[in-house]
Amino acid sequence: MENSMNSPEKPDFGADLFRYRRRKSREVKIGTLTLGGDAPIRIQSMTTADTLDVPKTVAESVRMIKAGCELVRITAPSKKEAEALNEISQALQDLGYDVPIVADIHFTPNAAEVAADYVEKIRVNPGNYADKKKFEELTYSDATYAEELKRIEKRFTPLVLKCKTLGRAMRIGTNHGSLSDRILGRYGDTPMGMVESAMEFLRICRLHDYHDLVISMKASNPQVMVQAYRLLVAHMDKEDMDYPLHLGVTEAGDGEDGRIKSAIGIGSLLEDGLGDTVRVSLTEAPEAEMPVARKLVDRYIERDGLSEIPPVPLSFDPFSYRRRASHEVGQIGQRNVPVIVHDLSNQPISPARLFGCGYRYSVPLDKWNLDDFACDFIYTGEQSVDFELPGTLGVIQDAPFWTGGTRHYPLWNANDWNPKPLAGMHFVKVERADLTDTFISKVKAQQNTVLVLSTHHKHTMAALRAMCMRLDEAQCMVPVIFHGDPQVSEPETYQLHAATDLGGPLLDGFGDGIWLGGTDVPLKWRNSTAFGILQATRTRISKTEYISCPSCGRTLFDLQETTAKIRKVTSHLKGVKIGIMGCIVNGPGEMADADYGYVGTGPGKITLYKEKEVIQRNVPEVDAVDALVDLIREHGDWVEPAIASS
Repeated sequence: MENSMNSPEKPDFGADLFRYRRRKSREVKIGTLTLGGDAPIRIQSMTTADTLDVPKTVAESVRMIKAGCELVRITAPSKKEAEALNEISQALQDLGYDVPIVADIHFTPNAAEVAADYVEKIRVNPGNYADKKKFEELTYSDATYAEELKRIEKRFTPLVLKCKTLGRAMRIGTNHGSLSDRILGRYGDTPMGMVESAMEFLRICRLHDYHDLVISMKASNPQVMVQAYRLLVAHMDKEDMDYPLHLGVTEAGDGEDGRIKSAIGIGSLLEDGLGDTVRVSLTEAPEAEMPVARKLVDRYIERDGLSEIPPVPLSFDPFSYRRRASHEVGQIGQRNVPVIVHDLSNQPISPARLFGCGYRYSVPLDKWNLDDFACDFIYTGEQSVDFELPGTLGVIQDAPFWTGGTRHYPLWNANDWNPKPLAGMHFVKVERADLTDTFISKVKAQQNTVLVLSTHHKHTMAALRAMCMRLDEAQCMVPVIFHGDPQVSEPETYQLHAATDLGGPLLDGFGDGIWLGGTDVPLKWRNSTAFGILQATRTRISKTEYISCPSCGRTLFDLQETTAKIRKVTSHLKGVKIGIMGCIVNGPGEMADADYGYVGTGPGKITLYKEKEVIQRNVPEVDAVDALVDLIREHGDWVEPAIASS
């Protein structure tokens, strides 16, 4: 495959794929805080209180700051809220807090210009600052498009000049779901559209010699988000721009799903050295976001200088997804969904032990029941299994103790592997140093081998990716399973590290399965983490996906409570994507690829969407969850819970 890193059509995205090296960005001052340059990776969040309720907003800001928030973002949807920022900022200073305040602006340039008088940073969304989004199909000639750019420049320039004069910073924050109709008509609903939406505003800033800028490319789909940031860096480099990056997966959701999705998107970019500040967008109290963000960024303290992985030719396109080609071995590889393997080798194997990985044995019925999160293989080490297995489950056993049997497969270490007598499917565990020409020749001569790629390298994501590229270089299309062991026992940290290490290569198209180590972590937690990683990378869909915004002062209902209600009645709808948005700003655009949408449009009023089409307006909030279920039923996506679990 062509080395796309060096292709003029697919420029470099500023990462060293074989050695951790943080991208060198411009230093930007935000009040007393330094962002970018040699500064640490900063963490931040956003208030959820009504901005006009000054005491509540101040109290929430204090809780965030105490939890580790280094920048506090507050919404300013109109001039009234922008004026309130003065009182909020002064109250925080009176309490002894000098954390910079960021005004979040959508649709209202006049509010942005007011806010600049009082706060250290302004966030604008280029999709709706000077454009509108009505889902109209617009077509422009080059001349008319150039006229539109002049109109945007005229609208945006006053804010640029004011920020320059006052020494304010600005974030140009593109969101996948709020690209303007103009951008969509020219570039489509693509990472390239996201990048160009920001670049138009960056060029206006540069025209006026204003450079106190931070850039973001947010999406609810981690794959789109990662591709957009890479493409942004490639295009900024092309135009000699070095602005720092604000990383975030927007509308990540709550609980486990929100953490895994955030880790895959944010962590994958941090692994490649991209990112200067992070916001984890959870549908939870804002102070709950800071510990998650801290666990993500702390991995990169003193990471520079990590030992280098021997480079190999690039075999993936960093700007678009294509799954690595592999041949099929026992329903692993090729077009099969990635498999999940769990380690049960540290305790005696019994039917009850399988409960944690999705299998329930009924003694009265002498029958196995499977849920949607039933793993594909268990690793038993030296142990054999002396009871009848569920029909969908395979056993992997250390080769010296393998006794054969239905759905029982040997696992060899690379140095001990002797393929000659092996006719059936078997597994070989390899590390990077094992991938010699001689070893790969042996693999290519076998049609029934599955490689388990393992690494003790601290830069796990890069090492696993490089191992796959090494196989591609040798044209060895063997299926591979990623083995990861984050070496931490605290469950949330384990989950975040596992999602980064294994989710990153999956986003790049590598991997036919995952095997999570760490037997100190409960099996049920490991199992849900594994399925969550595959769900978030869109490589294996096993549950409902919720695209829910983290709430802010614009939110028109209790997002956490409403998300819980919707999840309670819809969580059995495997593969359905439901967007839950607090206001029209985070409405049909932000939930760009949702199947159904639940959007606040006024106090106590909800608008329901089928994809981007309004179906019902102003539904009373007390009836809205039932109306959503009816909408799903009308479009043929509803399954009764009892049927779904049978």
